Amino acid sequence: MEESISGFKVRGDWGDIVEHGERITRALRDVDVHDPDQEYGARFARAFEEWDEWRPKAHETLDSDVSEKTADQASVEEGKGEKAGKEPDEDIKTAGEKLSESYEQLEDDDAEAAVDNWKESIDYVARAADSASRKALRRVEDTVYQNVMTQLAPYYFDNELISANIQQAARNGGNGEQFVFEVNVNDDVLKESVSDRLADYEDEVDRWHVEIEKDTDAAEAIEGAEPPPEPDDNSRSTTN
Repeated sequence: MEESISGFKVRGDWGDIVEHGERITRALRDVDVHDPDQEYGARFARAFEEWDEWRPKAHETLDSDVSEKTADQASVEEGKGEKAGKEPDEDIKTAGEKLSESYEQLEDDDAEAAVDNWKESIDYVARAADSASRKALRRVEDTVYQNVMTQLAPYYFDNELISANIQQAARNGGNGEQFVFEVNVNDDVLKESVSDRLADYEDEVDRWHVEIEKDTDAAEAIEGAEPPPEPDDNSRSTTN
């Protein structure tokens, strides 16, 4: 691992990349970044969850899984309508209902209520348009990012806690695909703590056991069967 002002960097095969992400995640856990009741966690717990979801896993691939997660992470945020769980056509329907109520109130000489409902109708129309445009932008973003941008730029992640990028490097002789993975902790004090933890792992851990996805589908498919118990060590290991 190379450490510099721009972050913690490794070069190697996919196993090395996965291990680097796991080590940094473990270091963050060791200083309680994941716990919202602790000092760092109060600031970064949600950001830590986002990082833990995005970081490359042993069962994933760069071109498919990490590309998709990067596109999701970089996409346009949800608007008010989406956050409320409403589709654009639902808001358009509500806008029509509000407009009808407005006309009825005008006929009843209730001008104030009519104006209020008319304003609400306009708001619903605007919210529907906003939701529709955001959905369209995301579709374009996903297509452009996954099919074009990843050919020109690294796969990246960025939030208030972590900035990271993975690049595919040139093949190294007969060693297969090679990658460069750089991760920076955006808080300087926390970064120093993570650096100390990573140094401890280098000194104390002889073999790092890379986490792998557990397959319980076969057991769950048998009626009444429980998934098999987790073995003490069900992971593939890589040498430091």
